[in-house]
Amino acid sequence: MTAIATPLLHRSGLSAAAAVVRTEAALVRSALGVVALHVADDSWLQPNPGTTAGDHLLGGLVPVLLLVAAIVFYPRLRAGVRATIALTGAFFAGLVSTEAIHYTRAVGPSGDDFTGLLCIPACLLLVGVGIRTLWTFRRRDDSRWWRYPRRLLVAGTAAVITGFVLFPISIAYVVTHALRAHVPAANLGAPYENVEFRTSDGLLLKGWYIRSENGAAVISFPGRAGSQSRAKMLADHGYGVLLFDRRGEGESEGDPNLLGWQGERDIHAAVAYLQTRPDVDPERIGGVGLSVGGEMMIEAAAESTALKAIVTEGASGRSVRDVRANEGGSWDELLSTGVLTAATALFTDNVAPAPLESLVPKMSAAAFFIYGENGQPAEEGANVGFYRATRSPRQIWEVPGSGHMKGIEAQPEEYERRIAAFFDRTLRGRA
Repeated sequence: MTAIATPLLHRSGLSAAAAVVRTEAALVRSALGVVALHVADDSWLQPNPGTTAGDHLLGGLVPVLLLVAAIVFYPRLRAGVRATIALTGAFFAGLVSTEAIHYTRAVGPSGDDFTGLLCIPACLLLVGVGIRTLWTFRRRDDSRWWRYPRRLLVAGTAAVITGFVLFPISIAYVVTHALRAHVPAANLGAPYENVEFRTSDGLLLKGWYIRSENGAAVISFPGRAGSQSRAKMLADHGYGVLLFDRRGEGESEGDPNLLGWQGERDIHAAVAYLQTRPDVDPERIGGVGLSVGGEMMIEAAAESTALKAIVTEGASGRSVRDVRANEGGSWDELLSTGVLTAATALFTDNVAPAPLESLVPKMSAAAFFIYGENGQPAEEGANVGFYRATRSPRQIWEVPGSGHMKGIEAQPEEYERRIAAFFDRTLRGRA
């Protein structure tokens, strides 16, 4: 009796375990399929206005292939690997849902937001399955002296991967998928008109223009939100001012990119628009760029002589190439920024732009580099490097008491005096 019952019980236990794995696999496959559906929807089926499926070929293909591979091989893998796939899938399900959550809260759901919102329950399901798998199939046949150190080692490895890989990837995804969705209220202190113009790669950009009273015009960049105070200041001095939504933001077409890759094309298009204005002398066009706007302004000025003078405030870098140029950076900064750069390249189907320090020597425009005394860690070193490398007329100012992009708030009178004097000299020929 005993000899017969033992194998039967053993087979019964194996069958129960197999049933658990089959159920687990079905749940995980369904959830990963939802994530793959959203990636395909976002990249190819319903791309952003002004873009096509071809603009997101690699950005969609690589994640979809990885997800399909996980779906196919999942049941054949060991429990620890299955749990890792489930929890990693949960991370990406939550990550890709952030775009849908952002735009749903800002303007209501539309287009691929619906498949993005489906990724929220998929994320919760994968978290539950991953944790349950880890707990159910945890090893209990090893010695105690090794069991707990091993678990601590696994937890430590997971923390390192999260900090140096998953966190930079999440930043790269958010900054390339979710920018301001609405047009802010205008507080410019002067009459303005709604304008629009196209970039060299066919995107329609929309913005506001304040007519010039002195024949010169300045682009206040980026966007129509944080740049308004500078625009109002310049308009008070008679300058024409152009503010517009960069690509992928507000009413403008294209894919968003908070790091500013390809954003110099927007500035070139803005300059071309100003050159057609009857109130603007085409030889008297300048720009003010804040943070990444300043970085894009540097690249635009390096590629064209149409900009005669630029002010950059808080510029430092847009990729790991800039970190290396800005006194090298620490190993952990290089690692995390390297992952961020690689992920951004994948999500945008673009390569990282040239380091800014290699671009400033190519500028013919007069340049005014501004950074805050209490700005971001890289600001001072980067701007001092830009100043030293610039061959055109240039000046530099560390704003006392200012944080990142806060010069106009920390020193309002001196800020206005210096910038007005800079443009009066470089665009109007006044000493």
